[in-house]
Amino acid sequence: MTRKFDTHDLYRGAIISRVKRSRQEADARKRDLAPTELDFGPVRFALARHFGFCYGVENAVEIAYRTLDEHPDKRIFFLSEMIHNPRVNGDLQERGVRFLFTPTGAQLIPWEELSGDDVVVVPAFGTTLEMQERLAERNIDPYTYNTTCPFVEKVWKRCAQLGERGFSVVVHGKATHEETRATFSHSVRGAKTIVVLDLAEAEVLASVIRGESNRKEFEQVFGHKCSDGFDPERDLSRIGVVNQTTMLATETHEIAGLLRSALVTRYGEANIGDHYAETADTLCYATNENQDATYALIERGADLAIVVGGYNSSNTSHIVALCERAMPTYFVEGCDELVSPGEIRHFSLAQHERVTTRDWLPEKRPLEVVLTCGASCPDSILDDVLLRVLSFFENTRRVEDVLSPYPVAGRAAG
Repeated sequence: MTRKFDTHDLYRGAIISRVKRSRQEADARKRDLAPTELDFGPVRFALARHFGFCYGVENAVEIAYRTLDEHPDKRIFFLSEMIHNPRVNGDLQERGVRFLFTPTGAQLIPWEELSGDDVVVVPAFGTTLEMQERLAERNIDPYTYNTTCPFVEKVWKRCAQLGERGFSVVVHGKATHEETRATFSHSVRGAKTIVVLDLAEAEVLASVIRGESNRKEFEQVFGHKCSDGFDPERDLSRIGVVNQTTMLATETHEIAGLLRSALVTRYGEANIGDHYAETADTLCYATNENQDATYALIERGADLAIVVGGYNSSNTSHIVALCERAMPTYFVEGCDELVSPGEIRHFSLAQHERVTTRDWLPEKRPLEVVLTCGASCPDSILDDVLLRVLSFFENTRRVEDVLSPYPVAGRAAG
């Protein structure tokens, strides 16, 4: 998809947006995954080839602000956070938007408070069929202001197709995530459906398929995240695997391969077409690109990584996890968390909470810093983080000198 969006001024970055645009113009087919290197002298940044707002997020942001502009006299509600970024959601709230639910599904505003005169916007993650029905009961059309990512909707369509062919749906995702809750809701209307978090859970399913696990073990792991009446013996004999679009794509491939192998063991390679449906085309291209670009960053190497995004952002947490395998990595929401060269506040995936690290910035010069972000993080926040890091160093090169290879929009190089 090559549609151009009118990105809100708040979210453009004078540095990051300029670099990204120049890279895109020079490599329209996206074949070059090499990081962009910005050499400021005592500190050098390596930027991922792909990061930041994806198609689905750009689409959601554009619809959200257009809705605000078109309805200045109406109450505007979002079902939940539009995207997982605190600055974007905070700005919408400052403009009067109210959220009906928390990201985990807790209701903030009673249904009774809504009327047909209100505007309700569906977030980029989509929503459940049950939620759509509740809105319809209040005379609110959930499709009038719908920012659901097209790639999420593509997964829903594939689930329906699998159900029509008599296959069960295995969803690789986080059962409590808004997108997976929506996908599950759509899928169970036409197919037996089960949610698998990771390879460890997939191993349990594989053992069931091979006839090695008992019903009790299955119920312990999946009893709370499969469709009503799910019979593992019957419903795991014909499956297709789809995913929450923000999950680690390589893990989805591994899970699909593991389950396919188990089906081959049970039914034979010659019969695999009757038991396993190929669904690789449902993987989100933007998630794949961002993760592939992260692998290229890791291969390049650096002294540390700073990954920027909302703490509840699934795709950002996967990028953090990849970087953590290779170098010290700090997951931050914005520049304010980079307090000083001696203190940084950041989110720990292992501890599931914000922590403070002292003496985080090495004295090595030049210092090599990876800088990237998730799909819901505006370029402007990365600009702020980059400039904050620069402020910790003396005698750095001028920003405009470093950016000279990347022409300003509408101006030819040289």
